[in-house]
Amino acid sequence: MPYNQLSPEEERVIVDKGTERAFTGEYEKLFSPGTFICRRCNNPLYSAEAKFKSGCGWPSFDEEYPGGVKRHVDADGRRTEIVCAHCGGHLGHVFEGEGFTEKNTRHCVNSLSIRFIPEGGDLPPVLDAG
Repeated sequence: MPYNQLSPEEERVIVDKGTERAFTGEYEKLFSPGTFICRRCNNPLYSAEAKFKSGCGWPSFDEEYPGGVKRHVDADGRRTEIVCAHCGGHLGHVFEGEGFTEKNTRHCVNSLSIRFIPEGGDLPPVLDAG
Protein backbone atom coordinates (compact mmCIF):
# COMPACT_ATOMS: atom_id res chain seq x y z
CA MET A 1 0.00 0.00 0.00
CA PRO A 2 1.53 3.40 -0.96
CA TYR A 3 2.16 6.28 1.44
CA ASN A 4 -0.73 8.55 2.44
CA GLN A 5 -1.64 11.27 -0.05
CA LEU A 6 -0.22 14.63 1.09
CA SER A 7 -1.52 18.12 0.45
CA PRO A 8 0.91 20.47 -1.34
CA GLU A 9 1.73 22.17 1.99
CA GLU A 10 2.31 18.82 3.75
CA GLU A 11 4.59 17.74 0.89
CA ARG A 12 6.52 21.03 1.14
CA VAL A 13 7.25 20.29 4.80
CA ILE A 14 7.63 16.48 4.82
CA VAL A 15 9.31 15.81 1.47
CA ASP A 16 11.02 19.16 0.73
CA LYS A 17 12.08 19.70 4.38
CA GLY A 18 10.14 22.91 4.89
CA THR A 19 8.84 24.48 8.09
CA GLU A 20 5.33 25.63 8.93
CA ARG A 21 4.94 29.06 10.52
CA ALA A 22 5.26 29.17 14.30
CA PHE A 23 2.05 29.10 16.36
CA THR A 24 -0.08 27.99 13.36
CA GLY A 25 0.01 24.19 13.64
CA GLU A 26 -3.04 22.19 14.70
CA TYR A 27 -1.15 20.28 17.41
CA GLU A 28 0.85 23.05 19.08
CA LYS A 29 -1.75 23.43 21.86
CA LEU A 30 -3.17 19.89 21.91
CA PHE A 31 -2.52 18.04 25.18
CA SER A 32 -4.81 15.00 25.08
CA PRO A 33 -3.84 11.35 25.69
CA GLY A 34 -2.91 9.47 22.53
CA THR A 35 -0.23 8.81 19.96
CA PHE A 36 1.35 11.02 17.31
CA ILE A 37 2.14 9.20 14.06
CA CYS A 38 3.91 10.15 10.84
CA ARG A 39 1.43 11.82 8.50
CA ARG A 40 3.12 10.22 5.48
CA CYS A 41 3.45 6.56 6.55
CA ASN A 42 1.57 6.17 9.90
CA ASN A 43 4.70 5.14 11.82
CA PRO A 44 4.17 5.77 15.57
CA LEU A 45 6.55 8.56 16.63
CA TYR A 46 5.58 10.08 20.00
CA SER A 47 3.33 9.39 22.95
CA ALA A 48 1.27 12.37 24.05
CA GLU A 49 2.85 11.83 27.49
CA ALA A 50 6.17 13.04 26.01
CA LYS A 51 4.62 16.32 24.80
CA PHE A 52 5.27 19.50 26.77
CA LYS A 53 4.70 23.25 26.55
CA SER A 54 7.90 24.90 25.35
CA GLY A 55 6.47 28.17 24.04
CA CYS A 56 8.46 27.78 20.79
CA GLY A 57 5.40 27.71 18.51
CA TRP A 58 5.62 24.06 17.43
CA PRO A 59 4.68 20.81 19.17
CA SER A 60 7.51 19.78 21.51
CA PHE A 61 8.34 16.30 22.73
CA ASP A 62 11.16 15.16 25.03
CA GLU A 63 11.21 11.51 23.91
CA GLU A 64 10.34 9.50 20.81
CA TYR A 65 9.16 5.91 20.60
CA PRO A 66 12.17 3.57 20.33
CA GLY A 67 13.16 3.31 16.68
CA GLY A 68 10.57 5.87 15.56
CA VAL A 69 12.84 8.81 14.74
CA LYS A 70 16.28 9.19 13.16
CA ARG A 71 18.64 12.13 13.61
CA HIS A 72 20.84 13.70 10.91
CA VAL A 73 23.06 16.76 10.80
CA ASP A 74 20.96 19.40 9.02
CA ALA A 75 22.05 20.89 5.69
CA ASP A 76 23.11 24.04 7.57
CA GLY A 77 25.58 21.94 9.59
CA ARG A 78 24.46 23.56 12.87
CA ARG A 79 21.19 21.87 13.76
CA THR A 80 20.08 18.25 14.04
CA GLU A 81 17.20 17.29 11.76
CA ILE A 82 14.74 14.62 12.85
CA VAL A 83 13.02 12.37 10.31
CA CYS A 84 10.62 9.45 10.47
CA ALA A 85 12.74 6.30 10.82
CA HIS A 86 10.39 4.41 8.49
CA CYS A 87 9.85 6.74 5.50
CA GLY A 88 12.47 9.47 6.03
CA GLY A 89 9.84 12.22 6.12
CA HIS A 90 11.03 15.50 7.66
CA LEU A 91 9.63 16.10 11.15
CA GLY A 92 11.63 19.09 12.39
CA HIS A 93 14.71 19.49 14.58
CA VAL A 94 15.93 18.28 17.96
CA PHE A 95 17.64 20.49 20.53
CA GLU A 96 19.44 19.40 23.68
CA GLY A 97 20.57 21.24 26.80
CA GLU A 98 17.74 23.76 27.02
CA GLY A 99 16.46 22.55 30.40
CA PHE A 100 12.74 22.39 29.55
CA THR A 101 12.36 18.87 30.99
CA GLU A 102 14.42 16.40 33.00
CA LYS A 103 15.33 14.65 29.74
CA ASN A 104 16.80 17.96 28.53
CA THR A 105 15.70 17.25 24.96
CA ARG A 106 13.20 19.10 22.75
CA HIS A 107 11.93 17.56 19.53
CA CYS A 108 10.51 20.60 17.72
CA VAL A 109 8.02 19.03 15.28
CA ASN A 110 5.90 20.47 12.48
CA SER A 111 2.20 19.71 13.02
CA LEU A 112 1.97 19.08 9.27
CA SER A 113 4.40 16.17 9.67
CA ILE A 114 2.32 14.29 12.25
CA ARG A 115 -1.22 13.10 12.89
CA PHE A 116 -2.84 12.52 16.29
CA ILE A 117 -4.66 9.32 17.20
CA PRO A 118 -6.63 9.74 20.47
CA GLU A 119 -6.14 7.19 23.23
CA GLY A 120 -8.27 4.13 22.52
CA GLY A 121 -8.30 4.84 18.79
CA ASP A 122 -7.00 2.28 16.34
CA LEU A 123 -3.56 3.01 14.97
CA PRO A 124 -3.55 2.64 11.17
CA PRO A 125 -1.07 0.20 9.61
CA VAL A 126 2.38 1.53 8.78
CA LEU A 127 2.62 2.04 5.02
CA ASP A 128 5.43 1.46 2.51
CA ALA A 129 6.00 3.40 -0.70
CA GLY A 130 4.56 0.42 -2.57
